Amino acid sequence: MDRPLRTLDVARATNYSVQQVRDLERLGVVPPAARTANGYRAYGPRHVTAVRAYRGLAAAVGPVVARRTLTALQGGPLADAAAAVTALHAGLDAERAQTLQALDALATIRREPAAASRDSILTITELAAALGVRTSTLRHWEAEGLLEPERVGSVRARAYDRSAVVAARVVAALRAAGYGIPALRDVVAAMRGLGDTADAEAALREQLDRIAARSVALLRAGADLADVLDDAEHDGPHDEGPR
Repeated sequence: MDRPLRTLDVARATNYSVQQVRDLERLGVVPPAARTANGYRAYGPRHVTAVRAYRGLAAAVGPVVARRTLTALQGGPLADAAAAVTALHAGLDAERAQTLQALDALATIRREPAAASRDSILTITELAAALGVRTSTLRHWEAEGLLEPERVGSVRARAYDRSAVVAARVVAALRAAGYGIPALRDVVAAMRGLGDTADAEAALREQLDRIAARSVALLRAGADLADVLDDAEHDGPHDEGPR
C-alpha cells in the first residue's frame, strides 16, 4: 500500500464499519492516524493490522479485554506486552480446567451414594478456597437458590456435602462462562438429589466447545499481534499521530 488509506479503506479491509474504525482510534486501540493537508485521516498498513488484531482478540477474550490489551501493547515495554498475551492464553486454559473439573464432579456424583461421608464435608472457607472465589460469593449463590448447605453445630455453620460441592463447581464454571442466575437455577434444580444431570453436562460440554473456538481465535490473532508489537517496538506508539 503506497498511498495513504482512508477510513473507508481500513473499514473495508477489516470488515468493520467506518464508525468502528474511528471509535477504535479514539479508544487508543489503533495508533492515531496522520492528517492530510486538508485534515482528512491518513492511515497505513499498521492501522489495518491493529484493527485485525483487535477483531481476533475480541472474538477470543471479549471486547473489553481486547481493548485493554491492544491499548497496553501500543505503549508498554515488549516484555510486558508479551506477558499480557501469554496471560490471555493462560486464562483460557484456566477456564478449560475449571470446566473439566465441573464435569469430573458430575461424574463423581453419579458414581457415589447420595449421602456424603463426614470427611467429604467442607466448610464455607474451604469450599471458597477450592473454587477460587470469596465466601461472600458462596453466600450470594445460596441466597439465589443455587446452593443449599447444611447448617451444623450450635452456631449453625455452613457445611457443604459432596452434592453441594459438585453444584458449587458447576455454578462456578458456568458463571465464568457468562450464564445468568435464572439459567443456573434450572441447571442446579436438575442436579438436586442425584437427579438428572444431563442439562448441566450438556451446558459444560458446550462451554468446552466455546473455549476451544476462542483458543483458535486467539491463535489466529497471534500473527497480527506480533506485527502490532513489532510496530510499537520499532516505530513507537505515536509515530503516525496528527501533525
